[in-house]
Amino acid sequence: MNLAELESRLQKLEDAEAIRQLKSRYFFACDRKDPQTVRSCFIDGPMLIDYGAVGRFDNADALVALYTEVGCHDYMVEMHHGANAQIEVHDGERASGRWSLHYFLINTKTKSCTQLGGQYEDEYRKIGAQWKISRTQFLATSTLVLDINEALAKILFAGRAPGA
Repeated sequence: MNLAELESRLQKLEDAEAIRQLKSRYFFACDRKDPQTVRSCFIDGPMLIDYGAVGRFDNADALVALYTEVGCHDYMVEMHHGANAQIEVHDGERASGRWSLHYFLINTKTKSCTQLGGQYEDEYRKIGAQWKISRTQFLATSTLVLDINEALAKILFAGRAPGA
């Protein structure tokens, strides 16, 4: 293996790690109710964001506006756990990835808990020295909603996510 091949392989590893850090930053910002950081994870301009029941957006600003209105409340205690990253760096400016998500929400206002599982299909672009999400789609595969209003938890819904 020559030096150029070694440098290319090392760059792909560094790019894949930068994308892992990007997605981790996105999940952490969602949990911390930090819309500015959430927004910084996406490219500027037109793009596809398809989050199923949450909505379909043609730019990151529209997603962040809804997230701020609906999700940025103290009574929404969220945990996004991304796993099983499958990242493919296509070249120095484009990559794609698949992620599993385990999402857990405690809503202290409605006294409910939601557990959601599914997969992300992402595309990324390198803008300057930073990787950004340039397209993303989430497919929910399982949902469990519990009523925690009473002494015993009551299942409101359990099963495959609607439309999945």
